[in-house]
Amino acid sequence: MMDRGLYPNTVLVVDDDPLVQMLTVDTVEQAGFAVLQADNADEAIAILETRPNIALLLTDVDMPGSMDGLKLAQAVRHRWPPIKIIVVSSRVPARGLPAGSSFLRKPYRAEAMICEIRSLLGRELQLQA
Repeated sequence: MMDRGLYPNTVLVVDDDPLVQMLTVDTVEQAGFAVLQADNADEAIAILETRPNIALLLTDVDMPGSMDGLKLAQAVRHRWPPIKIIVVSSRVPARGLPAGSSFLRKPYRAEAMICEIRSLLGRELQLQA
């Protein structure tokens, strides 16, 4: 098992649906990225406060807790401006996407998600042993 703290391009996946979260984490890991996961925005903020190596946040919009995915994305843009953001939802948000973030409409193809992650991180796929 890899020590995720050593990899600078770690992706944080935030989704309250366990099946969607598991599939997303597996897909991102299979593409060669280190991944952390959270069930809601509060868990995500706690992880972000202790892990300086997170390069990209991938968050669902509809989640329980103190804030939804759009508010989480705004908070991340404000507190951690270098972190890239992908927001996913079955509904296109009318507003609230932070500047410079991307949106993927559910259901999306795994290849489209990985392509967007690569594009935002500005690097070619690098498999990590």
